[in-house]
Amino acid sequence: MLIKEIIALYDVLDSSFVDGEKVAAYLKNIRADADILTYPLHGPKGKTDMIKIRIPGINGKSKGGNAPTIGLLGRLGGLGARPELTGFVSDGDGALVALAIAAKLLDMNNKGDFLKGDVIVSTHICPDAPTRPHKPVPFMDSPVEMAQVNKEEVDDGLDAILSVDTTKGNRIINHRGFAISPTVKDGYILRVSDDLLDIMQTTTGLMPKVFAITTQDITPYGNDVYHLNSIMQPCTATAAPVVGVAITTETAVAGCATGATHFTDLEESARFMLEVAKAYGEGKCRFYDEKEYEHLNTLYGSMAYLKTMGK
Repeated sequence: MLIKEIIALYDVLDSSFVDGEKVAAYLKNIRADADILTYPLHGPKGKTDMIKIRIPGINGKSKGGNAPTIGLLGRLGGLGARPELTGFVSDGDGALVALAIAAKLLDMNNKGDFLKGDVIVSTHICPDAPTRPHKPVPFMDSPVEMAQVNKEEVDDGLDAILSVDTTKGNRIINHRGFAISPTVKDGYILRVSDDLLDIMQTTTGLMPKVFAITTQDITPYGNDVYHLNSIMQPCTATAAPVVGVAITTETAVAGCATGATHFTDLEESARFMLEVAKAYGEGKCRFYDEKEYEHLNTLYGSMAYLKTMGK
């Protein structure tokens, strides 16, 4: 379980003074030799601190092995909307989940447990992000642009990506907990991975939940079309398969709402993602059917132009 990690990191992140260095210090207190990179990223509406944690696998690429690398990306606009609102906002849940997984993996390493493949956890730390209008509830904005975040978080060495994001401000998935998306790769919305559904059933003890995505959702921000939120945006910057892990609620909750973080939902999301990372590095979890994907390309051609801004 990751209850301890969720609670401890919430305490770190729920602060007007939090930055990348403070988060890195917390993680290095777990494992002193942790591979952590943090630095400021400046955008049109301010700045945030990027943070990336690499947890080497025993057969990972960082050690010359051939096990695949998975990226666990915490997507958000900001952890807080200060001074407009006081405290940790719902939009910060994605960062909290991603960082809790990093903390758990480092603790596992201390106890002699290592995954087969490398895991790269990445998110950003911003306690004072702006907000912006959005229906049915207001969105958190970000001090930096989505393309900037993608450039920093989406590593060419990633073989698959789980993108975790608060996804509560909608009427698409009306369930309290978390849900996963179909796999997206190079402009194709593919079938939902059976392996991911199996892991979700195992970790929750419930039937799996899947949320709908549209063509609009897998195109880049800034093209003047509606997006559910930023959860699928990593797919616009990589050829690797991307699956969204949406932290969800039964009712529409604004990303800038405070007091709307449910630690049980976050813990379930984090535990699911951790189990996926284990299985993926061992070659026991496929995000998509490679042969079927190749057949689709033969029949219909490349859809990668959906990763661009269009005409």
